[in-house]
Amino acid sequence: MSVTVLHHALINHKLTNIRRKETNTRDFYQNVNEIAGLLAYEVSKDFPLVDVEIETPICKTKQHVLGCEVVIVPILRAGLGMVDGIRNLIPTAKVGFIGLYRNEETLEPVEYYAKFPDNIKDENTIVLVVDPMLATGGSAVAAIDMIKKRGAKKIRFCCLVAAPIGIETLQKAHPDVDIYACAVDEKLNEVGYIVPGLGDCGDRLFGTK
Repeated sequence: MSVTVLHHALINHKLTNIRRKETNTRDFYQNVNEIAGLLAYEVSKDFPLVDVEIETPICKTKQHVLGCEVVIVPILRAGLGMVDGIRNLIPTAKVGFIGLYRNEETLEPVEYYAKFPDNIKDENTIVLVVDPMLATGGSAVAAIDMIKKRGAKKIRFCCLVAAPIGIETLQKAHPDVDIYACAVDEKLNEVGYIVPGLGDCGDRLFGTK
């Protein structure tokens, strides 16, 4: 498994925007959406291609198209904020859903919903599990456990901000899953939030408390 931390001026700029506590819901959502698109560009750079013959206005030529199916699986709620940004870049992608919430006392994930497209188990399908925050790693591990039980074979985990312990936990549980993050922060605080982080991403995306 590899861990890829993106170093891109636009990503860093937009991450600063969503870290600011005064950023409003509209601007927060827009920046998360845009960062997800930039992240998808990096995640997809080694997707397989197949040759096709097409005809341009000038002549016939052999070119390339994607040789895989893509399924995006957001971890609800916050993962929803990343879906549109990725689908803008990969509009043929299908979307599955995993509903998990964190028990505030144990910090362990609890499942409440799961629904996936049929092609999630196909050999040529790449599954992008998306969640803005990789904190304790518990939700990511649980989500990937569920996806593997449905037969998924090629899985990549995509997040905006990760904590070192979250990366370690996910690597230990699923060493075959590559991790893509826009930033790795310092640590978790006593209640399991990433420091410096950006707060509760789901609440900030949807204006809830």
